[in-house]
Amino acid sequence: MKTAETPFDFYAVAHVTRIGNQVAGTLAELLAGLEHCSDASIFHHTYQTLGTHHFLTEGFSNDFAQWVLASANRSELAEQLAVLDIRDYLSIAGLRSDLRRVVADYCAAQPELARQTALERFYFCEDVEVLVPLGFTARTLEEFRHGLERLSHASFYFHFISSRLRLHLQTNDFSLWLMTSLGLDTLANSINRIDIYTNTLDSARAKMLRLIDRERRKA
Repeated sequence: MKTAETPFDFYAVAHVTRIGNQVAGTLAELLAGLEHCSDASIFHHTYQTLGTHHFLTEGFSNDFAQWVLASANRSELAEQLAVLDIRDYLSIAGLRSDLRRVVADYCAAQPELARQTALERFYFCEDVEVLVPLGFTARTLEEFRHGLERLSHASFYFHFISSRLRLHLQTNDFSLWLMTSLGLDTLANSINRIDIYTNTLDSARAKMLRLIDRERRKA
């Protein structure tokens, strides 16, 4: 069993939500906010909400679509925003561009509705992560599996989903380490392809553990 020179460090994480400078009370202001808000804000309102998506009984997991539906009462625009599949994007810039395009097209076609005041304002937010080392690391695949089992939902979410913002949507902390430190490219790619949109955190972890067990049986 290969031993990595660089260990995988597991972290505990707490999220502090910070309200940004952009606020929208109309669709026109939402469009302006989409243009000027930070990448972290776009990520927060699309990817970060995946953590609660599976507990929703109605509405959309995309915050922008949900606000357009619930506060601006524009169901057709909400559906157009919700249909944008975050799994198709390789950059926040690409996702931002399509969000802006959908809203801009609607505002151009419905200028009076674009200026109509919504029931509630939309506050562009982003997450600030507070990290604390958990005190255990992994240098082998077996140690990595053991650490993965011990992670809280918040820690698993940090390493598997929110790390994608730092890594420009290309990969996640787990896959990056497996590839660069253990040379397990096939396993890393299989883990990265686990669908973060349709899986819960628990089912994603379970699939990951099964993939690791399959790899260990090859040794």
